[in-house]
Parts: sequence; C-alpha cells; structure tokens
Amino acid sequence: MKKNFRLLLVFFTLAVAVTSCNTTYKSQQLAYHSYTINDSLKKDTALISFLAPYKANVNMLMSEVVGHVEIDMEKKIPESELGNFLTDAYLHMAKEKYKTHVDAAIMNYGGIRLHQLLAGDITRGSVFEIMPFDNLLILQKIKGTVLQQFLDHTASLGGWPVAGISMQIKNKKAVHVLIGGNPLDPEKIYTIANSDYVANGGDNSFMLKDIPQLSNGYLMRDAIFDYIKYLKGIGKNIDTKIENRVTNVE
Repeated sequence: MKKNFRLLLVFFTLAVAVTSCNTTYKSQQLAYHSYTINDSLKKDTALISFLAPYKANVNMLMSEVVGHVEIDMEKKIPESELGNFLTDAYLHMAKEKYKTHVDAAIMNYGGIRLHQLLAGDITRGSVFEIMPFDNLLILQKIKGTVLQQFLDHTASLGGWPVAGISMQIKNKKAVHVLIGGNPLDPEKIYTIANSDYVANGGDNSFMLKDIPQLSNGYLMRDAIFDYIKYLKGIGKNIDTKIENRVTNVE
C-alpha cells in the first residue's frame, strides 16, 4: 500500500510539473501506415477466451425474434416500404410518448442503414442494423413557411420518408404538399416528429437548427421496437405498401 501511495505521489508531482509549465510541443513529422487484417494474423487466444461469454450473450440477444415482416421491404427514393414503415412507427410512437397531437413524421433517407428487410421473422439485430445510432425522437413546432423550406430541401435530395404528409417533387421542389390531407398553410404551426440529428441541422437541414426541440430522451430505435410490439398487440404483422406519399412529377 505504501509503495502504491508513493507511486501515486510521484505521478501527481510529475503531472503538476508538466501542467504548470508553458512548454508546447509540435509534431515534426507524420507517417501513415496501412495494416491488413485477415486470417493470416495470429489470433490472441486469451482475448478470444475473455470475450467468448460476452459474444454468446450478445448473439443470443440479437437473435431474438421481435416480429414478422409480410413482404420484402426496400430502401428507395422517393418512397419505399421500409421508409413508410419507419415513419409510421415514429409518428405513432411520438403521439404515444409525448401525449400530444403530432401532425407528421419525417426521417432522413441516409439515417436508414439497412437497404433491404426481407419477408419473414425480424430479429432484434435487424432493428439495430436499420437504426444503429442512438438518435432521439424529438418534436418541433414548425411554421408552415419553414416546413415548406425543409420539404424543398428533402425534395432536392430525391425525397425523404414521411408519414402524415403527401407531396410531389417538381424541379427539386416540394409541390402540392398536404399535411393530414389538407394543403400546407404557410402561417400554421405544425408539430413534426423528427430525429435530433436532423433537427440540429444534420444533412444540411439548417432551417431547423434554431427551432426549439421537445425531447424526453426516447430513442428512435426504441420507437421501432415499441411499434412492432404495438402491431403484435393488435394482431398485425409488419406490412407496408407504396401509397404515393412522395412522387416525382414533370
């Protein structure tokens, strides 16, 4: 114990000495090397043994079946079955978790990290593949003029998944926009469910950055799990279709 204390004291003394001086260091040379990792490398058997029980537990957890998908669902623009399923989940769960009216849900296309979800059982691991990030499902109250700017932005990128909204894309602009079946009102305030990433200006959504966010720490990934559970509770599987929510026009 005394030896450990002396070592700590020496370390503390050195740390004070280093931080108290004004010496700065500047690298003189940088070198980059590429290393190929393949089966030819010697395996660290001790590390593999140490990680084995954790790997088994993770694999068992991620292999758990959480629902059933009726049809093959793909990620495509301007609209897709997978995008419709996810935004339906976000819109439904935003209403449930925030206990308020929510007009629509929007998700950035790049946020969907799985390009295809095949018909059959869906596992917990598949949901993590779809949404590996800990993005939050947040609400923003957005004036119609700003919402139009945001939808124009999504149109310029080919269209993003939406729920509660229908629109057409013409000359990379959002036209004939309907919110809840009614024409977008430039003066109305709409409550929109979105990810904190986009709301903070991600994917160049700068028009949303200064708008206050309502957040309760609810993860978008958890919204997917909860929505699947909700569907199972009412005797339904995951079954979405193309509804012309976002279409291209001449």
